[in-house]
Amino acid sequence: MQKIAVIGAGTMGNGIAHVFAQHGFSVHLVDVAQPALDKALATIGKNLDRQIAKEVITAEKKQQTLSNLQTFTSLSSGVQDVQLVVEAATENTDLKLKIFRELDEHTGPATVLATNTSSISITKIAAVTSKPGKVIGMHFMNPVPVMKLVEIINGYATEKAVTQQITDLSVQLGKVPCVVNDYPGFIANRILMPMINEAIYSLYEGVAGVTEIDTVMKLGMAHPMGPLQLADFIGLDVCLSILNVLYTGFGNQKYAPCPLLVNMVTAGHLGVKSGAGFYTYTTGSKELTVSERFS
Repeated sequence: MQKIAVIGAGTMGNGIAHVFAQHGFSVHLVDVAQPALDKALATIGKNLDRQIAKEVITAEKKQQTLSNLQTFTSLSSGVQDVQLVVEAATENTDLKLKIFRELDEHTGPATVLATNTSSISITKIAAVTSKPGKVIGMHFMNPVPVMKLVEIINGYATEKAVTQQITDLSVQLGKVPCVVNDYPGFIANRILMPMINEAIYSLYEGVAGVTEIDTVMKLGMAHPMGPLQLADFIGLDVCLSILNVLYTGFGNQKYAPCPLLVNMVTAGHLGVKSGAGFYTYTTGSKELTVSERFS
């Protein structure tokens, strides 16, 4: 694989494009909106500058990385002659199914179609294509240039050769691949989201405050970030969506989203991206301040 396409120029898409381009791949970054593509290139440039400042890469490497990137607003043009497509669009089932129908139409039979979904069934996505054996999950962690894990998810029909190909590719990117099977939440979110949900329930029931819950997990369990701060970082709407996938998929009450989480999402308090969640976020400030609602 030398030429790949990344669908979606948001946080995950530009991170994935960054990593592939940095490792010498020709990358086609595809998004329907040109401003999103321009913003993605600017973000990649800033992140490369951070790597230069930390002496992870050289200025020459930055230029090589940027030269490996091309942007497209047309999906059919962007995926032409690529060996791999990594879809990183919004975590919305209908949207992903629509994209994969289009990818099936505009890519050859040997092209591998990967999705960065954190919770949506790979088998369901693969079923809308004519080549389910070539469809696989390639779940990167945020921020992509920093985080080592790639959770590789086999759909029901994913070919073993494709799994091996994507595993080898992940290693080539300097990542650590972990292969799992396609059940609700896979492994990362099947374990993480109930923990976050339980932390929210603990706050909701008055067991402890925001700071106390996060401090216990950071200092007692050696987590780099407490579960409530992590939920804000992920996005409370994303957490709710994944919990609903788990709850619907397993039909088990233990996955039912906490009512406090539901209310916060309904109110538009989504965490970092909205400026308020369990903490309040001010542009340019790194100080962690508990939201007035919980102080």
